[in-house]
Amino acid sequence: MVVGSMVGAGVFSLPAQFAASTGVAGTLIAWAIAGGGMLMLAFVFQFLAARKPDLDAGVYAYAKAGFGDYPGFLAAFGYWASACAGNVFYWVFIMTTLGAIFPGLGKGDTVLAVALSSVGLWIFFFLIRRGAREAAALNRVVTIAKVVPILVFILLCIFAFKPDVFAANWGGADYAGSLFDQVRTTMLVTVFAFIGVEGASVYSRHARSRRDVGRATVLGFLAVLSIFASVTIVSYGILPMDQIAELRQPSMGGVLEAAVGTWGAVLIGVGLIVSILGAYLAWTMMAAEVLLAAARQGDLPLFLRRTNAHDVPIASLAMSTLLVQVMLVVTIFSYDAFNTSLSLTSSLILVPFFLTAAYALKLTLSRSEASVSTGRRTAEIATAISATAYTAFLLIGADVTYLLLACIVLAPATILYVMGRREQRARTFTPIEWIVFAVVLAGAVTGIVGLSAGWLTA
Repeated sequence: MVVGSMVGAGVFSLPAQFAASTGVAGTLIAWAIAGGGMLMLAFVFQFLAARKPDLDAGVYAYAKAGFGDYPGFLAAFGYWASACAGNVFYWVFIMTTLGAIFPGLGKGDTVLAVALSSVGLWIFFFLIRRGAREAAALNRVVTIAKVVPILVFILLCIFAFKPDVFAANWGGADYAGSLFDQVRTTMLVTVFAFIGVEGASVYSRHARSRRDVGRATVLGFLAVLSIFASVTIVSYGILPMDQIAELRQPSMGGVLEAAVGTWGAVLIGVGLIVSILGAYLAWTMMAAEVLLAAARQGDLPLFLRRTNAHDVPIASLAMSTLLVQVMLVVTIFSYDAFNTSLSLTSSLILVPFFLTAAYALKLTLSRSEASVSTGRRTAEIATAISATAYTAFLLIGADVTYLLLACIVLAPATILYVMGRREQRARTFTPIEWIVFAVVLAGAVTGIVGLSAGWLTA
């Protein structure tokens, strides 16, 4: 689940996205920062899985346990909406890839592209509703199938590597700005690449042992980090960075085509489609799982608790599929459907990541942890501080446009939270939660005004 959800469309777009912002030096620094920060977050998921085995569905349960019902709801719904936006990105990416052969598909934002994406969307709905275990078994097969073309890409680029081109790409280009600016602009790209590190935690209720959840998280993350970093670095030895930046997505295809010929682009195109369909499968399952957990805790309406005979949260799955369908239609009117869906996915996931890290910090500093050995507790505190600082840095550095768009999604969704709380006859907001809601509502209003006035575009 970890590798399957992390290795999706993002890796196939990394060469151009990095080359548009930075050179080799900036790439190495960005991966060191992002890899180190996300490794700390992976360690957080690891020790939380062992320390709190009673908490299911990862990001939602940790945010709720640490900061209350409404922040837990925001984490759950934000994570779910992020998964849905990511699934829209997957369909757009498939269609823009096929658009190189069939012009009618454009960049994934034409009526024909949306119609074909919609057919695939509902095929997956009927596939997943047949059973979570069957879908997970298929996910394992697809994960292997999609990693092979990526490894082939890395090996072929090593054989075609040009040291002089690599050296020329070392410092970046004039358009990329200072090294600090280069690294900063790549950070949101790395967030999208690493979304899915929490995959085992979200699906933890199906694990035989909660310790397996922690091990799967760390080992899966390290494997994926090595793949992602290798893809971007070897690309700088094939083409000048300005040419890489101008490549049509998936840019891995353009890089491999330059190295070995047309068949390289075809190989990457096939690998991309297999990879995306596998990641889409994993993400659709996880999105429904988070809604189910929140509904069972009373933070969403009762109807979302429904599961079918195969233990699939059918109401949550249907709601997820419907949102993706709506967002696919919206892409027809979007200025840049590809980058909008990517950035919105990353922005929505930042709050759940931050709340998870902050809960780990709160837990490790609490008196209840006094019985833990001094060395272990010190290591866990350091890990939690690092993960919290990293996710806070990402929140601060994120494009305010997409944070406001995230608020536009979360503010009206609060109606579902109110419905769930009333069904439980529980208090809707605490005084602090009223303040949190006011901030989210203010962000939503600002975003709507900005879109209407034209100074905010998506």
